[in-house]
Amino acid sequence: MYPVAPARRRARPAALAAAVRLRRALLFLILAALLPGAAAAQAPAARPGVPVAPPAPSPARPAAPAAPPATASPPAAAAPPAAAAIPPASPGGPALVAELGAPRIEVTTAFSGTDVLVFGATERLLGPQGDNVLVVGQGPLQAQVVRRRVRVLGAWINGPSARFDDVPSWYTLTGTAPLRDLLGQPERRELQLGINALARRAVGRSDPDFRDALLERKVAAELWNEDEQPVDVSGGRLFHARLPLPAIAPTGDYVVQVLLIRGGRVAARQELAFRVQRVGTAAEIADVSRETPLLYGLACIALAALAGWLGSVLFRR
Repeated sequence: MYPVAPARRRARPAALAAAVRLRRALLFLILAALLPGAAAAQAPAARPGVPVAPPAPSPARPAAPAAPPATASPPAAAAPPAAAAIPPASPGGPALVAELGAPRIEVTTAFSGTDVLVFGATERLLGPQGDNVLVVGQGPLQAQVVRRRVRVLGAWINGPSARFDDVPSWYTLTGTAPLRDLLGQPERRELQLGINALARRAVGRSDPDFRDALLERKVAAELWNEDEQPVDVSGGRLFHARLPLPAIAPTGDYVVQVLLIRGGRVAARQELAFRVQRVGTAAEIADVSRETPLLYGLACIALAALAGWLGSVLFRR
């Protein structure tokens, strides 16, 4: 094993490294001569212990034109809050709000009467120390004739009569308290509230017995009611009432008035309308009787005769 060989192997890498450094230095000098400003960009990394000359300053470039002043953009709209609180009702809101349970009542052959539901709310508390509510229902206006029967030669015949115009076919009144406790006599007479204010004018005989007979007839048929079922109050401000409508009530347009009573006066009023209408077979029979009364009468007589004959045949011994 010869001691000289390792020294030659170590000398070759050192010679190659020196040649590489020399070639880089020459390339740097050539670039520095051709491009004076490229020396700083191509300068080799500084080695420890070797001073490096500062790079030459680059030639000045013309300044870019000034940008136009920026205009302030309008601020973006603020996003609404995720959950906004509901404000309380303002004092200027409605003092009375009312509604009907159904805007139409259908009359069929099986109709046996119903109740008209009225409900609502008030701004203030209801009760003896607060406001009160009156509910008044009125049906189509009709003319009513009341006759007095007299006996002549042992037979009863129609005698003197009185005619009352603009008489409500259906009338009902109820409230959170009796009418006489809420309004005085002058207010009741001015507003024509209560059964005693109905049918005051008569054409013909002015005997009060005729009006008393009309009132008794209407009350017996349950077409006129007053303070039958009081208005129910819930929660101090909510109320509801049921107005009885009998089966013999006529068809047509009806009106319900809801009155807010405060301090013996009417503070607010709201009118609600509903309609009573025949439907189905009942409507068809009513149309035939109105359009062709002669044919309707003959058909009724024929049906009655047929029913009598069938009854005699079935129950014959």
